[in-house]
Amino acid sequence: MKNKLPYYAVIFTSLLTEEDKGYAEMADQMENLAKSQPGYLGIESAREQVGITVSYWESMESIANWKANTDHLFAQQKGVKDWYSWYKVRICAVEREYDFTK
Repeated sequence: MKNKLPYYAVIFTSLLTEEDKGYAEMADQMENLAKSQPGYLGIESAREQVGITVSYWESMESIANWKANTDHLFAQQKGVKDWYSWYKVRICAVEREYDFTK
């Protein structure tokens, strides 16, 4: 992912409760919805015991607009009620990047 620097990363770290209750389907819906938002740059995600999802955005304004999206707000409320036993959100400026590919 080569983006114009700086850009922003939203790091969402979470622990799920024992019951899925539609979590996987909602996560897929939110990923697809995020992709259609102005300022969206990409996403990376991993889940074992702890889930980590990092979404990338052009600006703090695009992050604020995504947070305020009504469908995203609904998913956030469901997450607190049904899916997460804990979560933390971090927002960071990405000022440098590099990668390796074999």
